[in-house]
Amino acid sequence: MKHRTRIALGVAAIAASAALALSGCSSSGGTSYSGGSSSGGLTKVTLQLQWVAQAQFAGYYAAVAQGFYKKEGLDVTIKEAGTDTVPIDVLASGDADYAISWVPKVLGSIEQGTNVTDVAQIFERSGTTQISFTDEDITSPADLKGKKVGSWGYGNQWELFAGMQKAGIDTTKQISLVQQAFDMNGFLSGDIDAAQAMTYNEYAQVLETVNPKTGKLYQPSDLNVIDWNTAGTAMLQDAIWANADKLSSDKAYRATTVKFIKASIEGWIYARDHPQDAADLVVKVGSKLGASHQLWQTNEVNKLIWPSTNGIGVVDSSAWKRTVDIALHTKDDTGSTIITKDPPKTAYSNEYVDQALAELKKENVDVMGKSFTPLTVTLKEGGK
Repeated sequence: MKHRTRIALGVAAIAASAALALSGCSSSGGTSYSGGSSSGGLTKVTLQLQWVAQAQFAGYYAAVAQGFYKKEGLDVTIKEAGTDTVPIDVLASGDADYAISWVPKVLGSIEQGTNVTDVAQIFERSGTTQISFTDEDITSPADLKGKKVGSWGYGNQWELFAGMQKAGIDTTKQISLVQQAFDMNGFLSGDIDAAQAMTYNEYAQVLETVNPKTGKLYQPSDLNVIDWNTAGTAMLQDAIWANADKLSSDKAYRATTVKFIKASIEGWIYARDHPQDAADLVVKVGSKLGASHQLWQTNEVNKLIWPSTNGIGVVDSSAWKRTVDIALHTKDDTGSTIITKDPPKTAYSNEYVDQALAELKKENVDVMGKSFTPLTVTLKEGGK
């Protein structure tokens, strides 16, 4: 689980970093960002990310910088991931207290015996899309039939395969599956008709690239986008995962989990209400992606969270069921499914997020974001 015109090598390297971020698989060889000294009775907590510092994780960085964790009595260190890190394995080994990962990826680990629990489903919506140039006339999953379809694989393919199969496409015969590199070069050069793209990363990378026909950056009007939320095969993505054994046996860990979720939510609320500041913070802590790209990413990630249907972090039972159903029944190009049986009841719990939300509501904190209005972000070439 490692997760058109050619772009200059520097931009391609940025694209590689960004695409890996969404693979959700990344050893703990990355760098760390700490809340500071644990003096004064603060409880030390380590959070393992899926990848390097970027606005996909802006809420956690904001919770450190704004003192939300410290207010809850926590001294939080955020660990970036390395190229071989599997976040859920870091959590299970005891090298982190919490981890961020996509639900479908973790379902496979749970079936293999990893005992973890989704305690806060931060991203309510999926950020995965399939994009194409308008001249390909691909506007729905059914239109992928007979096309060169890009896929990263490594656990990122399931919404795509579920969408195609739901549309009646025999994915063993009726598409040309292209192994998509962790950049958008194959798409831009014409080797891929429809490419995988996260709304907050690869889609922006195309819009940060000069269209050789116009001499200007590509525009949204140049692209068609298949949104798996609309197509009905979206799967749950970034969630906060906790050690299920410790949740059942350690009262202090359960209390810390509520505090950690509460402060993390406050961080995401800060990113919602101060997107420019949140993006600037991620750049400051060492992101290799440019400032305009980070603001775009913050804005797009906010769209995956806000407005919240039941309160940020609550696991919606219907979305969970859809994710599990796809994990059970959708086969990819290898003929495999993610899991072969229903996950245990401990795979997710709203107990801790409900407690966190109740405390925040008592403090008159807006955990729904019903009035959220996204920004209009102007991207610059290369995301600078």
